[in-house]
Amino acid sequence: MSDQEYDDYAKLLKTQMNKAENRKEIRDFYAGFGGESAYWKNMEPVIRQNLAVRKYIDSQTGTQTEEEMLELRNITYEVEDNQDNKEILKDVSLTIDEHFVAITGPNGGGKSTLAKIIAGIIKPTSGQIILDGEDITGLSITDRAKKGISFAFQQPVRFKGITVLDLIRLASGEKVSVDGACKYLSEVGLCARDYINREVNSSLSGGELKRIEIATVMARGTKLSIFDEPEAGIDLWSFQNLIQVFEQMHEQTQGSIVIISHQERILNIADRIVVIADGSITAEGSKEEILPQLLNGDAYCVHNKGGCIRG
Repeated sequence: MSDQEYDDYAKLLKTQMNKAENRKEIRDFYAGFGGESAYWKNMEPVIRQNLAVRKYIDSQTGTQTEEEMLELRNITYEVEDNQDNKEILKDVSLTIDEHFVAITGPNGGGKSTLAKIIAGIIKPTSGQIILDGEDITGLSITDRAKKGISFAFQQPVRFKGITVLDLIRLASGEKVSVDGACKYLSEVGLCARDYINREVNSSLSGGELKRIEIATVMARGTKLSIFDEPEAGIDLWSFQNLIQVFEQMHEQTQGSIVIISHQERILNIADRIVVIADGSITAEGSKEEILPQLLNGDAYCVHNKGGCIRG
């Protein structure tokens, strides 16, 4: 059995455990073993034995183990800069199968570019994107949305003449009742009666738009929801509410959530943190492993002349 086979199988087991509905129960379970990292380290011999048994059964029955949810293979993205090609992403390989993944790193490191490549907004120069075992590299943003990928921009789009109710119905793909739409708005901390018939235009604040956009993502019920720096452009009060919304999504959402963020409080919710700097992954692991490095400046400050991460 190769180390790669073990790593892939261990990731699959972690995903299933971290997708459990009772998140507090899982955290308490890990705490009893001295933390998540200590638990999985102690479980390695058992997991290797279990995998060996599964491989034997598969060889006898012809069955195969479950595919990873999203896999990025050797993603490179280049842009033309003064007649030269500038690499924004450099041979990035990453598997996203946890419940809540945060991607962080210095400005200009390639985080938002990677998110847009996953969503299909831009195409990689080279590499593959695999979703549930299917190569979706060539699919459009529309086709990827049909496959279950949603994307929330840093600055949500405003729509003249479209009400909040219209937007939720468009997102869900069906004629959601007023009560159903109000439920989504309530879940993101908005008083439904005050918003359901309002236009999605400049009368709404940045924080209101962010929460309405999250409500539409929840209405879609996608398997993979990507948020690009949701804290950008909102005030402190709105940010506090946004954190509560993401904490609730972490507890209740069945799919995977990927958030691009610099904020410690968002990173602290994550099951896994990925650090991207200068177009490459410089660190990845559980928040217990990575967050202390970020706060101490060990994970990417060498690449970040503007300073280190702060909450």
